Amino acid sequence: MNMDRVIAVRNAKTVYRDGDRCVKVFNGNYSKAEILNEALNQARIEETGLPVPRILGVTMIDGKWAILSEFIRGKTLSQLMQEDPDHKTDYLNRFVDLQMEVQSRTCPMLNRLKDKMTRKISQADLDAATRYDLLARLEGMPAHSKVCHGDFRPSNILISEDGAPYIIDWSHVTQGNASADVARTYLLFWLNGDIGGAEEYLNLFCEKSGTPLQYVQKWMPIVAASQSVKGNEKERDFLLSWIGVVEYQ
Repeated sequence: MNMDRVIAVRNAKTVYRDGDRCVKVFNGNYSKAEILNEALNQARIEETGLPVPRILGVTMIDGKWAILSEFIRGKTLSQLMQEDPDHKTDYLNRFVDLQMEVQSRTCPMLNRLKDKMTRKISQADLDAATRYDLLARLEGMPAHSKVCHGDFRPSNILISEDGAPYIIDWSHVTQGNASADVARTYLLFWLNGDIGGAEEYLNLFCEKSGTPLQYVQKWMPIVAASQSVKGNEKERDFLLSWIGVVEYQ
């Protein structure tokens, strides 16, 4: 196996190219259960017919777990936006269309988004009254069974050399309410410092899907709380700042 070419370095994992294969190698202390679950989730998503790289195997390399998948030659939507900012709106339109395609599918074997968010909010660094309020609001939100990527951002969309899109990084996928996933994407734009992109994205999604803006906004404090249990201190502080926002105009 040729491990000389590094494609990406992320928290606790490094992604390599090995010919026509992509090799994601996890740090030695990474949870085996989470790695196997990620591979299983992506295999399940393959069966929905969504455009994703095929899982080719799970193995160990020098004592570390690794997921092998199909290598897609191309650029991410994030790279394309940076290289061609004049067409950012066109890229955002395609981005929203892809997210809506994901959310048009169901996959009954996936974990439920509400269950995951309940666990995360229960772990959040919040006082008991705030946690109770957020959990009550989460319980009151409509329960759906749409595929929710969980980390849908432009850097997780690959556009191949022939123009075909591929959606990567399915480690956080669940089934649940699409608007919760949209709220997560909106906050990801903010975390990346692209506030203008966040607003344009949200308006495009709501227009294309017919979703009321206020409905997505009601999810934002709940999603922010559930995401605040991971990431660095700066990200946590930002996410926690959204939790006091109850209603939007």
